[in-house]
Amino acid sequence: MIDLKDCGRFFENEELKKYTSFKIGGPAKYVLFPKNEESLIEAIKRARKDELEILILGNGSNVLCADEGYDGLVIILKSAFTKLDINDNKIIAGAGLSLRELANAALDKNLSGLEFAHGIPGSVGGGAIMNAGAYGSEMKNVVSSVKILDEDLNVKVLSNEEMDFSYRHSIAQDKNYIILEVEFSLNKDKSKEEIKNLMDDLWQRRLSKQPLEYPSAGSTFRRPEGHFVGQMVDEAGLRGLRHGGAMVSDKHSGFIINKDKATAKDVRELIEIVQKVIFDKFSVKLQREVKYIGGEYGNSCNNRDEWSR
Repeated sequence: MIDLKDCGRFFENEELKKYTSFKIGGPAKYVLFPKNEESLIEAIKRARKDELEILILGNGSNVLCADEGYDGLVIILKSAFTKLDINDNKIIAGAGLSLRELANAALDKNLSGLEFAHGIPGSVGGGAIMNAGAYGSEMKNVVSSVKILDEDLNVKVLSNEEMDFSYRHSIAQDKNYIILEVEFSLNKDKSKEEIKNLMDDLWQRRLSKQPLEYPSAGSTFRRPEGHFVGQMVDEAGLRGLRHGGAMVSDKHSGFIINKDKATAKDVRELIEIVQKVIFDKFSVKLQREVKYIGGEYGNSCNNRDEWSR
């Protein structure tokens, strides 16, 4: 039994579906919203002493939590880690701030470069870890440095180059770093009207093409080189395919949605069905973008795709 009430808002047997964009997930043994950086470090120290598994979540937008829940401590950064400092063309943002809030703050100061991030349903920390991107841009184009907590609980600042950004990847994934803050270097090359018009245009494109009316984890699969996932899924006749409460979206075939009280098992099995059909038809192996957590997957938010033909 661990008590972290002095470290922030602390819950026992808390349903994770309350904190994920998929609206799926059983109870976590413990959930903590730390008050600050010091509370975060102290909570991790105590959890390690008690040999508890630890999972860090931001906006919970790229994960599928197991129906069995999570037998450990889930630390959620989105309430306290919301720092926002703007100086000239630089923005320092806390890991728990949403990308939408960040983009709107840049707009307020006539700073361009983050328009692409306006509609991404994640946090600053998650965006940096995953090198989130859309509509021709990505985080590596605007991030100047990242403040992280390493596995030895040392606070460090990494440059853009040291983050080793690539497609949906950064060194933070490989090293299990926790993102604390991100500094962005933006531009002053557009008027506020131009920035807003681009943000509105990208948002309308998302609304028209993506199933935002249903819970999901965003794009389910990584983009295979030389192929478009949605096009292959369509050609394979899988658009609208249902499995339990999960469904391949009939609005955008690259999304698997929580159509009707889906379980994590429903979603995992539907992902495997899609992967097998696409491999059999196109000899293309689709890799998950969504990360599995809890149950047999333990504390890893960086697990690789276990599917094989």
